Amino acid sequence: MKQRIAHLALVVRDYDEAIAFYTETLSFTLVEDTRLSESKRWVLVAPPGATETCLLLAQAANDKQKASIGNQTGGRVFLFLYTDDFWRDYHAMLSKGVVFVRPPVEEEYGTVAVFADLYGNLWDLLEPKDRG
Repeated sequence: MKQRIAHLALVVRDYDEAIAFYTETLSFTLVEDTRLSESKRWVLVAPPGATETCLLLAQAANDKQKASIGNQTGGRVFLFLYTDDFWRDYHAMLSKGVVFVRPPVEEEYGTVAVFADLYGNLWDLLEPKDRG
């Protein structure tokens, strides 16, 4: 048996503002943007170099979904963005206005800092140490 996680849904306020943030600010690739109906689109974005897992940007369709925007995990870090060069990406993100809510630290497992996306969801930017 072989399984994998293909996409993670991220509830957003607006498709276009979310696409702009992820592609322009975080330098993600817009993998797909297909209109499914008048109000629904299939929008996938992925970090540079990602080959399998994408974020599915899902525009909130009702009040319950709108209430979860920016807090899909109750205030915990939601997503973990691994990088091969922490300082390159950290400085690039700072220069584009990304807000880091916890400063960089060297941990046993690697260099990490926590940032907030445009809605307040928390992410780890992490360069793992080689466990070789």
